[in-house]
Amino acid sequence: MGPNVTANFSANFSELQLRQLDAALDRWRSADLPARPPSGWLKAIRQALGMTATHLARRLGVTTSTLTRLELSEADDTISLATLRRAAEALGCELHYALVPRQPLATTLEERASRLAQQQMAAISHSMALEAQSTSREHLEEQTRALAESLLKGSRRALWKERGQ
Repeated sequence: MGPNVTANFSANFSELQLRQLDAALDRWRSADLPARPPSGWLKAIRQALGMTATHLARRLGVTTSTLTRLELSEADDTISLATLRRAAEALGCELHYALVPRQPLATTLEERASRLAQQQMAAISHSMALEAQSTSREHLEEQTRALAESLLKGSRRALWKERGQ
């Protein structure tokens, strides 16, 4: 396989991965999931089951005061995932964990490429204006769109590099 074939395969595979992940995340985004109870899921589920803190603590192999601290740490967002997973198991629950982007990943990439293209074109446009070579607004917008498309076809890592890196 030549370098172009390998690069095309890699780009196509990367695009497929993005689409598959976006599809999976879209299910999370569109799910009508309830907000976490103020006291946390551990305490809410334990109490709904009629289970005492002492009984759950025993199932986890910890003291009642440790369980109380675990429940508080979940409510405070300081509990570790491993601990939360163990407690969920002790309650007969599964822990589902996901980072759910507010918009599709492809949209985030498009917006980032567009922003970078606008920044780059603004710098070029400024230089050209200083040299009395400014172009029409329509032409500048067309070049900006073309640059954004080119950036999207390139390395995704390059989209996130800050200037000077």
